[in-house]
Amino acid sequence: MLKLSNFDDWIDYFYGWQKDIGLDAPEFKEYRFEAKYGEVTSEIEFGDYKGALRWKTVMHIPDQRIRDAALNLVVYQGDTEFASVEQQRRLFETAPSRYDYLSLVRVMTEEMRHGWQMSHVLISQFGRSGRLEAQKLLERRAFTDDRLLGAFNQPVNDWLDFFTYTQFVDRDGKFQLTMLSYSAFLPVAQSMGPMLKEESFHLGTGNNGLMRVIKAGRIPVAIIQRYFNKWLPTSFDLFGTDRSSSAHWSYVWGLKGRYNERTAGMDASKDELNDSARMLYYQEVEKLTELLNKNIRPGEPKLVVPDIRFNRQIGEHAGKCYSLSGDRMAQDEYKKYLPAVLPSAKDRETLADIFKENDWIVPKNEHEFEPSEGARRMH
Repeated sequence: MLKLSNFDDWIDYFYGWQKDIGLDAPEFKEYRFEAKYGEVTSEIEFGDYKGALRWKTVMHIPDQRIRDAALNLVVYQGDTEFASVEQQRRLFETAPSRYDYLSLVRVMTEEMRHGWQMSHVLISQFGRSGRLEAQKLLERRAFTDDRLLGAFNQPVNDWLDFFTYTQFVDRDGKFQLTMLSYSAFLPVAQSMGPMLKEESFHLGTGNNGLMRVIKAGRIPVAIIQRYFNKWLPTSFDLFGTDRSSSAHWSYVWGLKGRYNERTAGMDASKDELNDSARMLYYQEVEKLTELLNKNIRPGEPKLVVPDIRFNRQIGEHAGKCYSLSGDRMAQDEYKKYLPAVLPSAKDRETLADIFKENDWIVPKNEHEFEPSEGARRMH
């Protein structure tokens, strides 16, 4: 049942959501949430409408199918933002330092703001259907397996989980936001610049956190690898199915471009859009993993990016039995293999013991923290 008649109603609903998930503490309530719209070029850059002016409102979109597709893109993006907050909501009590606590505050408030932004687009542009979808963004829950994408229903249990999640899942978010920044629908395109600017801190939190963990040398590399094995296949899945018709039409209609739209130098292969973005992502995380490996102590194993076919849940590799190195395995063999290469209860027990001391992560000074504008208001 629709409960919202305007954005002010949604704001009240938002604060109710914060309270319901246990995040109505002062550092969240005092943050000044707002919708931010940046500057973009005026013309559509790709697709069938290339060269025309971007659509300022939903009523300027020339086809109902395109309006429906635009609504769907905004809903999915908003759902991921609120879901990630729900996944990370229990980490504050175990923050290894004040610096990390403040980093988590910033990441979570900015993810909330991104959900706020997408809800503002829904309510200001899509009428009753937009209000209904914005309401539903606050009614689904990651911890009851209700979020739209499977990656955003998985638990983030500890700080190694958090750093690996922000390294890889948030990096997929950077790709998605970049592709939406080229959108022909002006409110979406204008939303992405401020979101991307904030997202960069989230990626840095993950990468710097993993670097500090590795430099400390207390957590076995084999355990870190198993956390890589948990989140990277999930991140590959987030790019969508192979030969996706929805990605094809989103490109034709100008709603979602390629990650490298302005530098690709060739026409888009519309039936391979998702896989092309996935491969660019794969190359990026490989380079980041190489940099992490330079800080692993001599004699220790190196971290690897799993083969793109390992443990996939969607696309042509979904449900197929491949090892981390990409070797095909018999189903019975794979059933025994998979639990051994993913985080286990024993790993969590080992980590719990390691986390009792603060030497598992290289410290950072609080003065090194660069708070967002909202965080400055809070502290």
